[in-house]
Amino acid sequence: MRFGLFIPQGWRHDLVGIDPSQHWGTMLGLATRADENPDWESIWVYDHFHTVPVPSQEATHEAWSLMAAYGAATSRVRLGQMCTCMAYRNPAYLAKVAATIDVVSGGRVEMGIGAGWYEHEWRAYGYGFPKAGDRLGALRDGVEIFRQMWTQGSATHAGKYYTVDGAICSPRPLQGTSSPGSSDNGIPMWVAGGGEKVTLKIAAEYGDYTNFDGSLEGFVHKSEVLEGHCRDLGRDFGSIVRSANYNVVIGETEKDVQDRIDWTRDHYLKAGIPQDVVDGQVEGLRTGPAVGTPEQIVESLTALQDKGMTYAITYFTEAAYDTSGIELFERTVVPELRG
Repeated sequence: MRFGLFIPQGWRHDLVGIDPSQHWGTMLGLATRADENPDWESIWVYDHFHTVPVPSQEATHEAWSLMAAYGAATSRVRLGQMCTCMAYRNPAYLAKVAATIDVVSGGRVEMGIGAGWYEHEWRAYGYGFPKAGDRLGALRDGVEIFRQMWTQGSATHAGKYYTVDGAICSPRPLQGTSSPGSSDNGIPMWVAGGGEKVTLKIAAEYGDYTNFDGSLEGFVHKSEVLEGHCRDLGRDFGSIVRSANYNVVIGETEKDVQDRIDWTRDHYLKAGIPQDVVDGQVEGLRTGPAVGTPEQIVESLTALQDKGMTYAITYFTEAAYDTSGIELFERTVVPELRG
């Protein structure tokens, strides 16, 4: 199994209480730590503008600005977003941005892409909030433009949602079809989301990776749907790496796990999140596959690995304040699953 690590950027109220002047130092310290530890193949950020589970005035640092910064400040670890919302940036422009960062980073960019869902920030930023079918149509247009820009050096596409006419991408990404073992997409494309009729079909056509439901039952079901789309399109199902995101709450004992859950509850309440919302967040956290003692987490992830989940993207709520959970995960879980 391969592992990625989310770096706190504020979106999940995970920089609350840290002075803004210290945000970059905190984020960079965690990114550098991951860069120096081969347990972590990649680091990740979220592409959002307003905090969750409720919008607030707390910081949320912009994803692609962070990609450029991490590209220059790290040397090994791969750089991803989970996931970029197609409608927030024109896809030809975004393809150009990603190509530039790929050059800056020495060929380490991953493109996580999806249709978007967070209505509050869509409307706040003036994007409206199109119906799901239109958001998915824009996703399909956009990934076609990405592929052309990165593999051919220019794109011409007359779509319903995006039209470009000879948009040049020079330089192209360092990752390209001429590189041994590289993606047919140029920059590896992660199509995120579990929509069965459209999103997973787009993933079957364009994706190098998928990212969807990380529960055992949900993962198995979505994998079956993806496999069906691959069969219909003549795509090798095994060529797509299936990943999922996991909130990790780990402790040596069950009491240690409960202490971390209690810390999370207190942290959210101190951030000003309403009690009922916090209760729902914490209750959902308790049941996650990566919540428990090391033995329990290894058992859960092994069951998922047996069903084809071979890339876990992990999130630790407390990472900006305390890395002991990350350290315990590295010491006790990763060695059992990396093979």
